[in-house]
Amino acid sequence: MIKVVTSEERHTSDRGWIHSEFSFSFADYEDPSNAHFGCLLAHNDNTLMPQEGFKKHPHHNLEIVSYVISGTLKHVDSMGTEQLLEAGTAQVMSAGTGVEHSETNPSEDEPVRFLQMWFLPSHRELKPSYAYRKIEEDAYLNRLYPMVSGTSDRANESLNENGLRIAQDVTCYLSRLESGKKLMFPQHEERRTHLFLMNGHLELQCSDGHFDLKPGDAARIRKSCDLQMTSAGSEPAEFVLIDLP
Repeated sequence: MIKVVTSEERHTSDRGWIHSEFSFSFADYEDPSNAHFGCLLAHNDNTLMPQEGFKKHPHHNLEIVSYVISGTLKHVDSMGTEQLLEAGTAQVMSAGTGVEHSETNPSEDEPVRFLQMWFLPSHRELKPSYAYRKIEEDAYLNRLYPMVSGTSDRANESLNENGLRIAQDVTCYLSRLESGKKLMFPQHEERRTHLFLMNGHLELQCSDGHFDLKPGDAARIRKSCDLQMTSAGSEPAEFVLIDLP
């Protein structure tokens, strides 16, 4: 079963200093029928204005994955981390027993756009941790690159490619698919798949039918489905695909 959630169906939050599109209930957006997809609790598409940001704030018992689409994001946390994250960088922060962090845009003139995804951890009260990795385009060009990996069989295979580690049975893949190129993703019966299109246009085909995705659209997929993805526009299709329980 595939449910396509269009860009327009997301909840828009515009505070001036930050523009966010929420795929699930978050902050001022409350919808009990759209609270999560499996262990995926939040999927926010944020654009942070120059010299703006989130002041230091706490998190507990969350696995937080961020991916910088454009611009530069500055991360500072109570574990002593201070890091500038350029476009094409993924980071994972395991909040566990508790951590504070801030996220700011250090640029004087360029916004930063980044995805942030929250997952429930496989176990509570874990020791907080942080890791990041700059991903070169060759690694995910015309393929599914496992940028973040958990503990499933697929994830263990993914870890061999130096993916970041996450304390949950999920794998987050990154792809930049050139026009006309195709990829296949065989989904397992007991798994879920969440696909989010950042840029370009993507055609999805499976036993449920044919679906056209534009930037900001997402597909939530359940049950067994051999998913075929085709980049349909003149520009490459850039997307994140999450395999989760």
